[in-house]
Amino acid sequence: MAKPIMAKATAVWLVDNTTLTFKQVADFCELHELEVQGIADGDVAAGVKGFDPVTNNQLTQDEIDKAEADPLYKLKLKFNAAAVGEEKRRGPRYTPLSKRQDRPASILWLVKFHPELSDGQISKLVGTTKPTIQAIRERTHWNISNIQPIDPVALGLCKQSELDAAVQKAAAKKAADGAVMSDDERRKLVSTEQSLDLNPEPKIPTAISGLETFSLSDNADDEKEDDLPDADSFFNLPEDGADEDEQP
Repeated sequence: MAKPIMAKATAVWLVDNTTLTFKQVADFCELHELEVQGIADGDVAAGVKGFDPVTNNQLTQDEIDKAEADPLYKLKLKFNAAAVGEEKRRGPRYTPLSKRQDRPASILWLVKFHPELSDGQISKLVGTTKPTIQAIRERTHWNISNIQPIDPVALGLCKQSELDAAVQKAAAKKAADGAVMSDDERRKLVSTEQSLDLNPEPKIPTAISGLETFSLSDNADDEKEDDLPDADSFFNLPEDGADEDEQP
């Protein structure tokens, strides 16, 4: 059974204006029977103004009369045909007026640092429309030159848990599709096991083949040996006769 709006205030009105049992009121308002008894004794809901369920189209007087005549009868909410098939409104999240001017900055931050997020995910995170996101992606927004990227969590437009959940969902979708584009996206979206299986980057080939067999050290040693003078030249002293001729 659906719960009436303002259940405790409705219980206060039923206790004060009807002869229904505590159990009947408790079952209708989804309260504990002892709590309804506390309302009748004045210990619970002190100062709460009663909410008339008949005037507010939640009960009919005939339904109350049936319940007063039979203590075992359970009250039922009045049928509202307008509420049948009503669904929760779908659309972008409501953003307060004081924070709406911050949405372009948060969109630019998400587009720059989390390009894996779809337009629908960004729309749900910051409460904007897809044309605005597309304009910022393509840098055709009328104020794009003055927009600075700011974290939407810091601006209070979404929670960190919501952003993490959206990024993980996008990462799982990318991994399932097997799309690995850039190095940044690889670090964000590809697991460690997948990154280890990637092909190694090609190395730059050497310009001259066979350099690994050529030893520069051997050639350098030969040049050094040619430059060194003969050891006997250090001991090539002049003869004794040459010294005598030079004396006066």
